[in-house]
Amino acid sequence: MASSFTTSFGIEKIGSGEQSGAWGDTTNFNIDILDRIASYKSIALSGSTHTLTVREASPGAGTENLQDGMYRVLKFTGALGANNTVTVAPNTTSAFFIVINATTDSGSSGPYSVILTQGSGANITLANGKSAIVHMDGAGSGAAVLDALSNLQLATLAASGDITSSGDITSSGTLKALGDTAAGDDAAIGYTSAEGLILTGQGSTNDVTIKNDADADVIEIPTGTVNVTMAGTLDVVGVATATTFEPDGDTAAGDNAAIGFTAAEGLILTGQGSTNDVTIKNDADADVIEIPTGTVNVTMAGTLDVVGVATATTFEPDGDTAAGDNAAIGFTAAEGLILTGQGSTNDVTIKNDADADVIEIPTGTTDVTVAGKMTAGKVVLAATDTDTSNTGSITLDFSAHQNFVLTLTGSITLANPSTESVGQSGIITLIQDGTGSRTLSLGTDYETAGGAGLTISTAANAVDVIPYFVKASGSIQLGAAQLAFS
Repeated sequence: MASSFTTSFGIEKIGSGEQSGAWGDTTNFNIDILDRIASYKSIALSGSTHTLTVREASPGAGTENLQDGMYRVLKFTGALGANNTVTVAPNTTSAFFIVINATTDSGSSGPYSVILTQGSGANITLANGKSAIVHMDGAGSGAAVLDALSNLQLATLAASGDITSSGDITSSGTLKALGDTAAGDDAAIGYTSAEGLILTGQGSTNDVTIKNDADADVIEIPTGTVNVTMAGTLDVVGVATATTFEPDGDTAAGDNAAIGFTAAEGLILTGQGSTNDVTIKNDADADVIEIPTGTVNVTMAGTLDVVGVATATTFEPDGDTAAGDNAAIGFTAAEGLILTGQGSTNDVTIKNDADADVIEIPTGTTDVTVAGKMTAGKVVLAATDTDTSNTGSITLDFSAHQNFVLTLTGSITLANPSTESVGQSGIITLIQDGTGSRTLSLGTDYETAGGAGLTISTAANAVDVIPYFVKASGSIQLGAAQLAFS
């Protein structure tokens, strides 16, 4: 039997009875190949292409050469002026590599990536400064280069302790936390079926800090609190509701209109107008209370009926208001300051100095309409309907909730609602129960791109998020479902 060669590295398998007295040369050559398989190589790249040869395309006696592609750990160096495509040859050999992109930029537009390819199949793009473990399937002209860690299950490492990194941890797939975090964690990402994704931290100033790409704090949770601090403006597109609104900073002299708070002064209402700094009107647009510009005076157009104590420094109501009051300010120990009104359109309306409505409480409702931008020093949360048992026909109440978290205990149909408001937006989160395989059907009021409908995850406990926007009555436009959150 004649000598033969292995497919991937061309290691010579000596045929029976062959190479008498010459086995040493062949064996030593084979050992040199094996030595490269266990070794490291630095390869300098230039231009935009490079061929990485694992073995000769047609191995035969005396034709095999030792190749760079026989090394398993490759560090690509060299100054690049463009991305460099490295082709692994031949396209019929299977191999794996630990690769490092340590190239430099020869110009001013880099750094550049190294693209690993073997055929017309999938490629791997390795960004500058990054490393990867890849393997080639050797499928010929259609060969593919695959990320060996694309579906790495980190939970298998949990028994040996925490997973830490001094650099970046990246994945072309998803990183799935499988367990809860703990109170003492310095920094941890966790998950439970009840709470979903959990972000926990422990710091001397903040427990959690979210920064932008300029390293500026955007959202903070101060250490040991349940408060959330936002450094910038909160722009609410839909409805914003809160049990109480608590400004935590003072207003400024130049504010056109602002509500603030200090520990000494309490609630502060500041304005700036040519006639009045603050004007409160009734629903007939008549001035009721005025603070003339630049003064500390208060002008009241109607009757001031004081049942309790009235002082010049502060006005302190000492009784509750009633449902039938046209307009009243009251106080209880439990509720604190109470503002009550009664109008055909709005119970309470706050206007600016151009007579435009700024804040409205529509008659007989608990809704609040803000005509302009609302800047909040704290987080404003939209009302969320969390329903843990849903099957069959489901009608969402858009007048009561902005967001919906629905656990599917059977296949559901979102029936046409009658409570949506034009301009309302939010999310619908669907959670498969422990059985899974629950499907989603849509009423005609729910519209999707191209009328294609939505396909949701069906795995047990899968979590999908669907954004929506109400374009018009009977027209609820759904965005693409974001699948399988974890």
